[in-house]
Amino acid sequence: MASTTSNRRRVSRSSERHAVRIRLAETADLGFLAENHRAMAWETERKRLDTAVVRRGTRAVLRDPARGFYLVADLDGQPAGQLLVTHEWSDWRDGDFWWIQSVFVRPAFRRAGVYRMLHAAVSVLAENAPGVRGLRLYAARTNRSAQQTYEKLGMKKTPYVVYEQLVRRGGRGRGGSRRG
Repeated sequence: MASTTSNRRRVSRSSERHAVRIRLAETADLGFLAENHRAMAWETERKRLDTAVVRRGTRAVLRDPARGFYLVADLDGQPAGQLLVTHEWSDWRDGDFWWIQSVFVRPAFRRAGVYRMLHAAVSVLAENAPGVRGLRLYAARTNRSAQQTYEKLGMKKTPYVVYEQLVRRGGRGRGGSRRG
């Protein structure tokens, strides 16, 4: 992603029922973001993430725009949800795909249009960022509700399957565990 401020401008939108404000995350959001990462991992995969590792990883994004950026949704003045955008170069398309990751809406704010507003904001940013060719995300195969939401917002399933191989660095590595 180009790191110019004009491509990362604030995008505010309102839902029918609530005042939703979408903004770029700031350093002060570190606790909110890290808490949500841990909650999401537990909710979706029953994984307990190491708090220190998650905070380090989140702080790395907040400090270095080349890694990506977080959008935060404030609903009625309270932080309600988030997503992370990272980028992947496509030599086939001579441009970037923005990957939507770390999507989480706190349970008390679900079904209020929070993710829809986050998605709309990232779509507008992508459309206005030179060289961005599209948006991608991955979802757990078992999370049918999320998949339906993404499809309603115009995203399509691809024929690709995601594979992963973790790199081990002297045993446990910086990731805090040998598994995921």
